[in-house]
Amino acid sequence: MEELLQAAEPLMDDLFARCIENAPNFGVRRDCFKDALRRAIKKFLSADTAEPLSSEEVSAFLNQIQIDDLFLALACANGNERAWWEFDQQHRSYLERVARHLAKTEVDAQEVIDSVYVELYGTRVVDGERVSKFATYSGRGSLRGWLRTVVWHSLVDLHRAGHDEVSLDEMTETVGEGAAHASFADSTMLGGESEMIGQIARDRYRGATLSALGTAFSTLDGHEKLLLLYYHVENLKLREIARLVENEASPLRGWFQRKSQTREKDPGSRIHESTVMRWLEKCYAKVLQTFRRELETTHGLNHDEVEICLGLATEDLAGPNIYRNLSTA
Repeated sequence: MEELLQAAEPLMDDLFARCIENAPNFGVRRDCFKDALRRAIKKFLSADTAEPLSSEEVSAFLNQIQIDDLFLALACANGNERAWWEFDQQHRSYLERVARHLAKTEVDAQEVIDSVYVELYGTRVVDGERVSKFATYSGRGSLRGWLRTVVWHSLVDLHRAGHDEVSLDEMTETVGEGAAHASFADSTMLGGESEMIGQIARDRYRGATLSALGTAFSTLDGHEKLLLLYYHVENLKLREIARLVENEASPLRGWFQRKSQTREKDPGSRIHESTVMRWLEKCYAKVLQTFRRELETTHGLNHDEVEICLGLATEDLAGPNIYRNLSTA
């Protein structure tokens, strides 16, 4: 297998060069692109075949991969702004059509779109990297065919879950991991970790945790507080926040127009869920950074103690006091 992979290196370099020429602003690294191709090749080679495959057959396989779709998926998985804009332009309307076709109601279709965007953008960080559903796309077959399958699975999951809403525990894991969305765990689900920390230690660090959280939220800008209030307090959907931003009377409208002046977007263009998710992720990252800094500087805690506080935050954030510093008044 290693010999076949090595023989395919020149072709992989050529495919990467072609993708860079077509989409120079996607920010996909050569090693990331080639790793995705290697995974596809290994899966291809592991398939049951009567005889070992030749390097020519591997080359033919690579030439069949939808490399432009794969390149876009990798860029979106990495959170590239330009790639997400392209994805919205090329595939958003298709996702909506598929969701409306498969779902029983318009409400279900909108729920599925929200869910798919959350999956595609990524919900958790594993080993320092955000996990995106796009990472499972191999380029074998069109991106739209793959998206149709993702929509269908999301619709099945939606009905299995009984239309449960995305809860605030997504944000607590985000605060601990730097990602955008993961669900606030019930305190009863945290027993395993809680038992590992003695009651004395919990009491010692709880005050520092709540104080640092309060400071982190109170130092957010007005539009950041408003985004979090919309999403976590008023429980608005991503699409609902996006529509609010498009409203001329929205407090977020002026802020968005200022931001759009530095981008390749028309200030009056439509806002998509992926854009709102990126804004939320930046809010979460800012909260995490301030939270850690407060614990280290104001409270004098070391790295291990900060991690204890992060664990406590997962439980304490579920209380109503989490919202007290989010007022935009």
